[in-house]
Amino acid sequence: MANRKLDIMRTDIQIENLKCGGCAATIKKGLLAINTVSEVTVDVEKSVVSVISAEETGMMIKEKLSKLGYPETGTKNTILHKASSFVSCAVGRIDS
Repeated sequence: MANRKLDIMRTDIQIENLKCGGCAATIKKGLLAINTVSEVTVDVEKSVVSVISAEETGMMIKEKLSKLGYPETGTKNTILHKASSFVSCAVGRIDS
């Protein structure tokens, strides 16, 4: 078996609908469920999510954020995203 060096990638994503620490808690929990993601930080004031992962997972991370209700800035931010973020926020507050 060949030794394969894992590339550590940092991805910063500006998102919509981020309001509070409850939102941040839900985002962290959701993204850390992705196998290759090792660290997640959320800047609530700037609406930026930073992810450290073992490989390029940018599209997967953006899809997960969108499903949680936090689409990338510049993409479609539908009423469904807003409703999902409201629920995610409430769940994040309860869990933290």
